[in-house]
Amino acid sequence: MHHKSTKKISFQQTKIEKNFTSGSLTSYSGLIVFNDYLEKIGLYSLINKNFTTIKQNATKVLNSQTLISIMLANLCGISRLSNIENFSNDPLIRKILGLKQKLDDSTIKTILSKMGQIGANNFLEMSFEFIRKDIEKHCSSVITLDCDSTEKTVYGHQAGAEKGYNPKNKGKKSYHPLLCFVSDMKIVVNSWFRPGNTYTSNGIMEFMKQTLAVLPTKIKKIFFRADSGFFNGELFDLLELEGHDYLVKAKLTNQIKSKLGEQNWQQIDKDAAICSFEYQAFGWEKSRRMYCVRILKKYEKKEYFGSFELVPIYDYFCYCTNLKGLTAKQIHALYGQRAETENWIEHTKNQLCAGQTITNDFHVNDILWQLSVMAYNISVLMRYESDHKIWRQEPKTFRDWFICVPGKVVTNARKTTVKMSKNYIYRKKWEQLTEKIATAA
Repeated sequence: MHHKSTKKISFQQTKIEKNFTSGSLTSYSGLIVFNDYLEKIGLYSLINKNFTTIKQNATKVLNSQTLISIMLANLCGISRLSNIENFSNDPLIRKILGLKQKLDDSTIKTILSKMGQIGANNFLEMSFEFIRKDIEKHCSSVITLDCDSTEKTVYGHQAGAEKGYNPKNKGKKSYHPLLCFVSDMKIVVNSWFRPGNTYTSNGIMEFMKQTLAVLPTKIKKIFFRADSGFFNGELFDLLELEGHDYLVKAKLTNQIKSKLGEQNWQQIDKDAAICSFEYQAFGWEKSRRMYCVRILKKYEKKEYFGSFELVPIYDYFCYCTNLKGLTAKQIHALYGQRAETENWIEHTKNQLCAGQTITNDFHVNDILWQLSVMAYNISVLMRYESDHKIWRQEPKTFRDWFICVPGKVVTNARKTTVKMSKNYIYRKKWEQLTEKIATAA
């Protein structure tokens, strides 16, 4: 027997009261709005459909209840299974999930372990179905995709945690996830959780083919932007074949460095110069245009035959692109706009807890990563649909203002409300957000 849905509860609009006079105290009053929003956009039903539970006599917790509890915990800035266990004991959370008692951490781990690699893959596919609808709804036919990888240092002997790319904590074990953002909305369209010894470019062709397949048919043109880990001729061939534009930072190989030394640099100010040239790397089917910027870093004293001279030291930035009509300076500035992607990645990791809940099972960690990424997307989408001023705030700011708000869960005549203090400092903003969300989805 398949149990296809968790018990749901419909909430009235949250009331603002002068005092907490009755009911059970909750620290997460704002989740009442998220609950309403997630039901309207169909995420709960999507999770129920993809993660049905074969219900037996001993079954007390459904797969969907477990996944949703972790996702809501991440929205509230909560990581680690023991903390998620305490979170699930909150009266509002138990009402939302239809739980009779809290989820203990061993039960959560057991359920996720049974899902395994198939569960991780299913969740990724489900997230594609979910995010495709929002791209269709909010984006034009032309979008920007920013790709990047990130390291997540771990301490211990977790499966898949290996020594590899980890510039901030060299020599430490880590994971090395890969992410792709739709920059127009700041949402993650695709994310792969990978071992720490995986090089950035490993699997990027499959990653990009999968990402392009996720996009709705209304998307006709893509501007793809990425760092030197994506400096790959096959990838450029794929994007050109599909009629898309790209801008990728080049690896400063010995061959490119040699080319830079041969150029006639055009000085654009006292510290910067530019050049461009044709370049064909080994294995490429054709040459491509490279745009380079040289910026004076400092002068160093060098001794030549007993005398000292000041020698300029430069930083070099080199890019490969099929964009036309732009100078190297403009290309450099356009690439610099992707710096915000690093902020979004940090928001996903540090504010939505991606990679902070770690077990000894790699596939469980993959599911936990995907749940955090989903929580990040939900946070962004809800703000995007309701208020673009709030959308520009960091997720933590939004959470502090509108989610982690003390209140009382009160049930009268089978209707549940959450009462918040009349003196809450962001009361008016909260009420405005609630009204917008009611009509947004």
